[in-house]
Parts: sequence; C-alpha cells; structure tokens
Amino acid sequence: MDNLLLSLKIKINNKTYVKDPETSTLGKKIIKESILLMDEIGFENFTFKKLGERIGSNESSIYRYFESKHKLLVYLSSWYWGWMEYRLVFETNNIENPLEKLKKAISIVTEKVEDDSKTEHINEAILNKIIIAEFSKTLHNKEVDEENKQGFFLIYKRVINRLVEMIEAYNPNYAFSKSLASSIVEGSLHQHFLKIHLKTITNSDEDNSPTNFYLHLIENTLK
Repeated sequence: MDNLLLSLKIKINNKTYVKDPETSTLGKKIIKESILLMDEIGFENFTFKKLGERIGSNESSIYRYFESKHKLLVYLSSWYWGWMEYRLVFETNNIENPLEKLKKAISIVTEKVEDDSKTEHINEAILNKIIIAEFSKTLHNKEVDEENKQGFFLIYKRVINRLVEMIEAYNPNYAFSKSLASSIVEGSLHQHFLKIHLKTITNSDEDNSPTNFYLHLIENTLK
C-alpha cells in the first residue's frame, strides 16, 4: 500500500487554487508552512503576510497560488480527505467480512492521526489538528451552496459515501445510513475537539478514544 500511495497524486479541485502548489518548490513550501503556522496561531489570526514572513517570500507570491486564506483552508481540507479516502480504499480492500470492513473504516476516519513520513511537505498529524479545529469553517459560511456546486466538497462527500456503502453492505435494511455515516465523520472531529478543550462533556480521554465510542455505536445501532 505504501508504494501505491507514493505513486498516487491526490487530485484537488482546481478551482480552490490559482496555481497548483504541488508543481513547484515554493508551492510545496507554502503548503508545508501554512499547516504549521495555522496550527500555531489559528485560522482567524493566520494571514498571507505572516505566512510570507515565515517562508521568506513576498505576500504577493502566495496570492499567485491561492486567492484567499479560505481557499487555502479548503485546499488543505480537500487534501486531508483525499488522503483519508486513499487509506479507506487500500486498508479495507482485502477485508471480506462486512462488519470487520466497516469497523476498520470507522477506525481509520476516527482515530488519532500519525504523521506519514512519505509526504515530506505535509505533516498529517498536524493537518489533522487543523481539520479538528477549523474544518467546520469551510462549510459554515454564506458561500457554501455555491462552493458545493463547484465541487469544493466532493472528496469529503466521497469519504462519507464510502462509509454509507459499507453500512448498507452490513445492514441493507438500516434506513439512516447517510445520517449515520456523516454523523460518524463529523462527530469524531467534534469528540476530538471536546477531548482537547471541553473535557467535562465527553467520555473521550487518553485511555478512551472517540474510535471506541463509534465502534460501540455502530455495533449496537446496526445489529
């Protein structure tokens, strides 16, 4: 699987960027450092001016790749969900038992993410922290319907629909497969957020991950 992941390029909607950052050294540096800076100071305080100072480049050079920090966040989110989709495909491909396949998929999308050293300019563990803290901002804005029409969230929706297919393969009579799948993906981000920031309203902690909750949920919901 690792070799396959190395040879595959995650395809991001070209409307999220002006110039594909994967095509140049500067572009990859923008991606790498934007992840680190956004994690350090948060999306609200993140600016292209600050990013430019960090990478030793003019602010205008960043605008040659992304027209706004919102589009950059959409790009980073799309990359994350694309990476997650590849993991879902390859890590569940040889599992024949429908329940075991579904449980593996849920573990993938809900577990704590470790950095993949094969992607040198993207630290997936830190990107996961950004997704937990900031992904909702890509959806909760006035432009969401138009951006959805343009396909900005296509990869994210594919991840959810892969879970839907697995849920229906295990229990074709369950009437709420889409709601369950989207609740697992969105809910796991929220549970990780609560685990970090609002610990008194979640059972998730260092010894009891959100994954345990969602595995328990599907086994009891779909039986």
